[in-house]
Formats: sequence, structure tokens, C-alpha cells
Amino acid sequence: MWFLRINILFMTLQNTFHNKIVLITGHTGFKGAWLTAWLKQLGAKVVGIALDPPTDPAHFTVAHMADNMTDLRVNICDQAALEEAILAVQPDFVFHLAAQSLVRRSYDNPIETWQTNVMGTLHVLEALRKLDKSCAAVIITSDKCYDNVEWVWGYRETDAMGGPDPYSASKGAAELAIRSHIKSYFPKATSKVRIAAARAGNVIGGGDWADDRIVPDCVKAWANNDDVELRNPHSTRPWQHVLEPLSGYLSLAAALSQRPELHGEPFNFGPPAQQNHSVLELVNQMALYWDQVRWKDVSQSAIGPYESGLLKLNCDKALHHLHWRAVMGFEDTVRMTAEWYRAYYQQPMQIAAVTGEQLDAYTKLAKQQGLVWAQ
Repeated sequence: MWFLRINILFMTLQNTFHNKIVLITGHTGFKGAWLTAWLKQLGAKVVGIALDPPTDPAHFTVAHMADNMTDLRVNICDQAALEEAILAVQPDFVFHLAAQSLVRRSYDNPIETWQTNVMGTLHVLEALRKLDKSCAAVIITSDKCYDNVEWVWGYRETDAMGGPDPYSASKGAAELAIRSHIKSYFPKATSKVRIAAARAGNVIGGGDWADDRIVPDCVKAWANNDDVELRNPHSTRPWQHVLEPLSGYLSLAAALSQRPELHGEPFNFGPPAQQNHSVLELVNQMALYWDQVRWKDVSQSAIGPYESGLLKLNCDKALHHLHWRAVMGFEDTVRMTAEWYRAYYQQPMQIAAVTGEQLDAYTKLAKQQGLVWAQ
């Protein structure tokens, strides 16, 4: 019991991140904006490195997240500028989220995708190699880093890397680069910088307006009273709210700062295996919270590049080592997502408060379920 209380003390996010310098790359993107809001709420000194917000509107912009943080515009493909920024910041924690994250765009811009996802990650690792202080870094890739053969069970952290499209292949290559750099330059016994990789995907939640994603496609169409076109209505995904993997990333960083044996380890973060639903099921569930909903199945006429039909993760390792698991079921995940967008389209000036309220509600739910990070 004594050991458990000490473990809870170390793992509580408030205790871990309060007054710490936390660097986020890609803080203007979908996941990055939510992570920025959460860390600011935890009392961290947040520094962001990114390009301009990738969409208009963008969660980062409409919620005024640039307030009370250091907001830097640096391209992670510019190695010299990135190293200068990271070394000037002297972070206690790093979350590397900056990426080219769209599968369809990777077909149109494969060189950009490889440069950003592989060389950008290597540039972050090289900057960390020159950092002469204790630091815990979580490098986020994607569930699509796995060589997806569309089997019915979840991929484990030891399964093969790779993928048929430029995006998936670049994420698999980034994982190989991470492992190589850790083995070569960050020895477990002596390295001041500890690094772990995190893999998650198919997140939904308020504030995402990216192209070729089902929830943004729905809300953009329905806000204009248009039909949403479903290219792959029967494809299944392990849908999870954006706050689920973010709680995993934060838990991993907190544990990494205390437990050297986690250095160099990869972790999956995803929903339970049974939480696999089709695109059509997701749209039907979204429709419960939206007026004037219409969609049409264009799968027979849609022409586009290959997209996987089935992909899910085994998250037993995160449960065992971090005591982490997903908090919300499918219905609550969709409800919280739809409520955020409805609030934005009804009262956009209040959306920062809505973001904070959803963070509080999610943390309260996790605390009720006894998750260590929320205590």
C-alpha cells in the first residue's frame, strides 16, 4: 500500500508537469492544440514549435491558445533552426507531434511526407542529443507505422514496421530511426535524456478541420446543410477521443521521468478491442446530435488511393507498465465530439471555455474509474 501511494504521487499529472518547461512540436495541429490546452491547465510552462495552424478555422486559433505560452514558428525540417530553438528552451519534457499526418496527401506529396516524418524526427533526436540536462521525450508516430496485413487482432509493439502508402511507410521508417538513435546515442544506463515512442491513431474530437477525415467532413457539410460523401462507409476503425491517447502520452512522459527502465520503449494507446466501428456507424451516431443530417454512399464511384480497411492496436503493454487504459466508450466519444462542434458553431467566442470544460469532464471520469494519472 505504501508503494502504491508513492507511485500515485509520482504519476499524478499535476505534480509532474506543474511549473515544468514542456516543449511541444506541432502544437498548432489537432492533437497538439488539445495537448497545449491540457498542459497549460496543469500549470506547465508550455513552449510550442510548429508552422502556422494547418486549417482555417483551427482549434489553436479559435481558442486563443497562443496566450500564456511561448509560440514559436519553426519548421522541423530546418535542422539548424530547430536545434537552436530546442537548446534555447532547455525543456524538461518534449512531446514531438509535428508531422505530415494525412494519408491521401502523402500520395500527392511523398517527398514532403518523408522529409517531415523521418528527417524531421531525426532533427528532433539530434537536438536532444545535444541537450545536457535531464529530459523526458515522447516521440509520437502513428498506429499506421505497423505493416498492416488486416488481421483481426491488435498489433503489438514488437510487430513489423512498414506500410503500402507513403504516410504509413514514413511512420514505420521514423520508428526505425528512433530505435536506432536511442541505441546509438542515448545509452540506458547513463543518458540524461530518456526517450519513448508512442503510437495511436483514428482520434476524433472537437477542433479538427483537416481534409479527408470523416468527422470534419461531416461537420463542414452539415454546417452548410450539405450532404457528406462517404467514400468507405464500411471500413472499420478503433475510434477514440483525442484526449485518450493524450492521457497516454502524458502518463508515459511522467513515468519516463521517474523510471529509467522505460527508456527506449514503444507504447500503443488505443481503445478496447471491441470498440471497432464502421464509418457508417460513426456517422449514424454523430447524427443523433446534429440537425439536418444527410449523407450519401459514393464508395462505388469514388476513385482514390488505397486505404486500409481494418487496423487496431493491442494496448496491454500500456496497461501493465503505465496502468493506462481508455476511459470512454464509443457513444460518449462521439457525444463529446459532437457537443464541441455544436458549441463552436453556436457560440464560437466561448469555445476556449468549452475545451476547458471537456478536459475537466474527461479527467473527472478518469478519476471516478480509478486511473492513476487522474488522482
